[in-house]
Amino acid sequence: MINRLVFANLIHRPIRSLISVVAIALEVTLILMIVALSYGMLEDSKARQAGIGADVIVQPPGSSNLIGLTGAPLPVKIGDVVRKLPHVDTVTPVLWHLNKERNLEVIYGIDLATFNDLRAPFHYLAGGPFQAPDDVIVDDYYAGGHHSKVGDKMQVLNHEFRICGIVAHGRGARRFFPLATLQDLTGSLGKASVFYLKLDDPKNADAVVGEIKAVPGMENYSTISMDEYLSMMKADNLPGFNIFIRTVVAVAMVIGFLVIFQSMYTAVMERTREIGILKSLGASRFYILRVILREALLLAVGGILAGILVSFVSRTVIVQRIPTLRLLPLTGHWVMIATVIAIIGALMGAIYPAVKAARKDPIEALAYE
Repeated sequence: MINRLVFANLIHRPIRSLISVVAIALEVTLILMIVALSYGMLEDSKARQAGIGADVIVQPPGSSNLIGLTGAPLPVKIGDVVRKLPHVDTVTPVLWHLNKERNLEVIYGIDLATFNDLRAPFHYLAGGPFQAPDDVIVDDYYAGGHHSKVGDKMQVLNHEFRICGIVAHGRGARRFFPLATLQDLTGSLGKASVFYLKLDDPKNADAVVGEIKAVPGMENYSTISMDEYLSMMKADNLPGFNIFIRTVVAVAMVIGFLVIFQSMYTAVMERTREIGILKSLGASRFYILRVILREALLLAVGGILAGILVSFVSRTVIVQRIPTLRLLPLTGHWVMIATVIAIIGALMGAIYPAVKAARKDPIEALAYE
C-alpha cells in the first residue's frame, strides 16, 4: 500500500520528479567524472615517468613533484659533473615546459641520443628521429587525437614545427622537441629542468644519490631514486589535491540536499489536505514520515542510476574523442562513494519536510484550502 502511494505521488508530479532525478544524476556524474579525470591524469603522469627508464632523477632545490612546474634553473654543464661519478652510465638533460596555448600540456626538450640511452630507443610507428631543429616527435595518443601524420605542421611558441616521427606512448611527454630549439624558444639557453640518470645497476641508486649530494654545491639539490620519486606522486603528496576532491564532493552533496529539500517541502505543502485525510483514516506520524522519506529515496535511486550511466557514457566518449586525456576507470569503490553521498544528501534534504508533514494536525489539514 505504502509503495503504491509513493509511486502515485511521484507520477502525479512528473516534471518535479524528473528535475529531482536529473539534479541527483548531475551530483553523481560530477563526483565520478572529477575523480576519473583527476586520478586518471595523476596515474597517467606517473606511468609515463616510469616509462622513461631512468634510475635516478636530479632536480634543483625546492622542486615540486608536479611535472612542469620546475622551470629550467639547472645548467646543462652539471651533467658533465654527474656523468663522471661511479655507476652512472647515462645522463640526459630534459627541459620541461608547461605549454598553455590550447590546453595545459608539459612538452619536453630532449637530447635524443642520450634520452634513448635511458631505455630502448623510441619505437617509431611512422617516420623517424629529428632531422632538423624545427622537427617534433609525437606519441600515438597525440597523433590519434589530432589526426596527425608525419609531415604535418604545428605551431608551438609561435614557431612552426614539422612532425618527423610518431612513437609509442609512455615515455614522459606527448610531444618531444630538440633540446636546443626549446631552450632558445623559452629563453633557457644552456639550461634544463631535470637530469635523468641511468645506472649500471638500479640497486646502486641510493649510493649514487649520496655521491651526488656529496658534490660541492649540489648538497641541496633534489636528488632521489626514480622509485622514490614515483612513490611521491600520490594524491596525499600533491598540495591541494585532496582538498579539491573533498570540495567537489561537498558541492555535489549540497546540490542533492537542496534539490530534494525543495522538492519534498513543496510536495508537503501541496498535499496538506491529502496528509490530513491519511491521518484522519488512522495513518500514524511514522507512516507519513516513511512515505516522504521513501519518495526522496526513490528519487535518489533514480538519479544515482542515471548518473552512473551518464558517467560511463561520458567517459567512453571523452576517451574516444580526446585520446591524450587519460581518465581513471569508474571503479566500484567510487561508484559506491557517490551512491552513499547522493543517498545521504537526499535523506538529509527530506528529513525536515517529512517531520513537518508528520506533525500536521489532521483537523487543520482537512480545513486547509
